[in-house]
Amino acid sequence: MNNFTDILSKAKQMQEKMKEVQDSLKNIEVEGVSGGNLVKVTLKGNYEMKSIFVDENAKKEKFEVINDLIIAAYNDAKDKLKKKTSEEIAKATGMPNLPFDMKMPF
Repeated sequence: MNNFTDILSKAKQMQEKMKEVQDSLKNIEVEGVSGGNLVKVTLKGNYEMKSIFVDENAKKEKFEVINDLIIAAYNDAKDKLKKKTSEEIAKATGMPNLPFDMKMPF
């Protein structure tokens, strides 16, 4: 029964560590770009958009082009954020490839 207690204790420690990591990830910010820096999107660690910058030169384009540039910049930021959060989780836990939103079963 002592082994089971040790396992539960380690699982609880991991759960606490993951909570700390998830809280710290909220402070991360990444910038996605598109169109040779014509559009920039900044995302926070919880995937909330902080800002969008559209260069004056981009504003001369058709609406559809600007729309596509914003989407591309957002997707670039999202990909960078996924990579950054995975790296931070791996550093904190020593366990690579854990998802950012991993929930412990207890």
